[in-house]
Amino acid sequence: MGTNTTVNYQEEKKVYYKVLIGLLLLTAVTFIQPYIFHVGTFTAQMVIAVIKAWLIVMYYMHLKGDKLIGVMVLFSMFLVFIFFVIVIGVDVVNFQFGAESHITATASGTDVSSASATH
Repeated sequence: MGTNTTVNYQEEKKVYYKVLIGLLLLTAVTFIQPYIFHVGTFTAQMVIAVIKAWLIVMYYMHLKGDKLIGVMVLFSMFLVFIFFVIVIGVDVVNFQFGAESHITATASGTDVSSASATH
């Protein structure tokens, strides 16, 4: 029951170098992106992180040929995403310091630092 396959290691090495260059470029984009695009930074950073994680799992962990593992990884990522959305949704609805937060405070002319100093 032996498998008679030959592996061209030079071709495999080229693929790994391409993946490495792709990971390095994505890492550079991760650092540069917030300075270029100020809107949607969180979403862009998450998309880049998912792409990098997928490349690492598929190529460096040698799982690109295993379909079941790929489906399980996608399913688990989906579950984590749904959990994340639920937790953030509950937190945003129950956020009790909206007036004091520099992120959620309205620009009604009130000084945010003086409002937080009174509490």
